[in-house]
Amino acid sequence: MTSRWVVDVQEQRSYSVDWRFISLWILNEENTQEWYTPEYRAGHFRGHQALRIADQIRLTVAAEDADAVGRWYTVLGEALHRDQRRVEARDDHVAFLTSLLAQAGFDAELVEHADDESHDEYIRAETELALSRTGPDVGTPILSFRPGTDREGSFFGPVISKAPTGEEASELWDAVEKLATSGVAELKRSNRDAPVF
Repeated sequence: MTSRWVVDVQEQRSYSVDWRFISLWILNEENTQEWYTPEYRAGHFRGHQALRIADQIRLTVAAEDADAVGRWYTVLGEALHRDQRRVEARDDHVAFLTSLLAQAGFDAELVEHADDESHDEYIRAETELALSRTGPDVGTPILSFRPGTDREGSFFGPVISKAPTGEEASELWDAVEKLATSGVAELKRSNRDAPVF
């Protein structure tokens, strides 16, 4: 839902958003904790395959369509979270990704990149960049504000149970940007509302 929120703010503010990659499959490749089951790892790998497609979109389509990667993230996130298509994604991942590519207006043949390991070096570098900005022990999303300036700031999150829209989306954006660029190191709680899609 974070991608929908970012897109909402981007449309309101005419911001330029540079969508980057962070792979939970790479992030957890050394994870041997009991909770990190083979099923969990398989889910992270399916997400990694979607990032390979995103990287191919970045390399090709994004040159002509600056919103292409964001559109891919949004259609993927909405299918998994809002539309609850996780079983479909698990049972026939290729068909699932192919349908999403078509839905978002991309060439369905991009699905071939889901298994293209040549994208992994770039995705790994992007994952390492994200962690260099926040430190370890975080997940996704990671937002960086004002990258490359003396006011650059990054945070893991926000993890949103209900993505705000309109003016509320902009208000949340401003609050997160202010925190990220003002020296706040961490805000955290474990209790969360159930997601509202």
